[in-house]
Amino acid sequence: MTTEATGRAKGILGRIVIDTRPLKVLDYRRMWVSTVVTAIGSQLTTVAVPQQIYELTHSSGYVGLTGAVGLVPLLIFGLWGGAIADAVDRRTVMLWSNIGVAVMSVLFWVQAFVGLNSVPVILVLLGLQQAFVAVNMPARSAAVARLVPAELLPPANALSFTTFTFGMIFGPLLAGALIPALGLSTMYLIDAVALTVACYMVWQLPPIAPGELANRTAGLRSIVEGFRYLGMRKLLLVSFLVDIIAMVAGMPRALFPEMAQRTFGDPPSGGTALGVLYAAIPIGAALFGLFSGAYSRIARQGVVITCAIVGWGAAIAAFGLTSSLWLAVVFLALAGGADLVSAVHRSSMLQTEATDEMRGRMQGVFTVVVAGGPRIADLTHGWAAAEFGTRAAATWGGVLSIVLTIITVAFLPAFWRYRFAPQPEKID
Repeated sequence: MTTEATGRAKGILGRIVIDTRPLKVLDYRRMWVSTVVTAIGSQLTTVAVPQQIYELTHSSGYVGLTGAVGLVPLLIFGLWGGAIADAVDRRTVMLWSNIGVAVMSVLFWVQAFVGLNSVPVILVLLGLQQAFVAVNMPARSAAVARLVPAELLPPANALSFTTFTFGMIFGPLLAGALIPALGLSTMYLIDAVALTVACYMVWQLPPIAPGELANRTAGLRSIVEGFRYLGMRKLLLVSFLVDIIAMVAGMPRALFPEMAQRTFGDPPSGGTALGVLYAAIPIGAALFGLFSGAYSRIARQGVVITCAIVGWGAAIAAFGLTSSLWLAVVFLALAGGADLVSAVHRSSMLQTEATDEMRGRMQGVFTVVVAGGPRIADLTHGWAAAEFGTRAAATWGGVLSIVLTIITVAFLPAFWRYRFAPQPEKID
């Protein structure tokens, strides 16, 4: 190959593979490291909690109940956390909420280690942990626009989502392998250690204080102002609606413990199929993330988001129809890739269209949608599976995602036409 041909090949590859320029920014790099270690540890708990409840109850309905328990604090503290992120130094918010999540992980470990075997205790700890997570997420997401130049927002979001999904791959795979050998309590303990490392990295960040025009209070009035602002930003509103549709209708994770055993042959105590199912969506997201340069630079964000969510629904519907574990992994991976494409562009749209003094509250709504939607899905899919079976619950959920997304975007054609146009960040 000639030097010229080699140069062209490198140029093409450089436009396709993930853009790592944001990692040259020291403060973003520190937050990125905290995301990596947190992702691995938190996913151990994400697998351990439903598995422990299923072992105690042998019911997907009770597993789905974890979604309802996690939803209430996410709704309340996600919105409140967004208001706090607009009124208080975002570094401080991230630090103290990370500490709270770490304490809850330690308590998870204690109840599992002593063999308390109490579903109510597990659910209470889950609710408290999700409250701290809900406060943390808006501040963390809103901080990105203050740490990198505006033109680097899409690649920074692609990096954050991709590295988090790598943790979501290794976490469930480790959980599937380690739970039979080391027990559930060890999963919770590893999560607590990872969160301690994340706290140290956040502590090293500089202050991210609110601007002079920011609201210094974080009460109900501030939250209401956020919703009024969102009501005037139809593009942001639709971006939230289509994600709610995709997650509530299409996220099948509450079905995984039952499907791992009854469809794919896992033993009652859990095994490889369980870990692989939980890891499949993140695997697809990570693979798509590695080549995010191919789509993170696309300006037609409305088109990309719409097509990605339709692709998500199609992949989930196909997953529900298969009885082969490896085909199930392929379809879930494709769904995960589509979800990452959507998430990168929805997050960049939010950070671009929302002003800094409102960005925390908009990220609070984003938190409620992104984290709350799958928890509603846990509840609806769990009980739908108990009534109609896991195959019907997954397949029709995917179909519903496609239909409702097309209808929603059709009502606001401006969303389909939206183009990314970054502006320099100004903090008064």
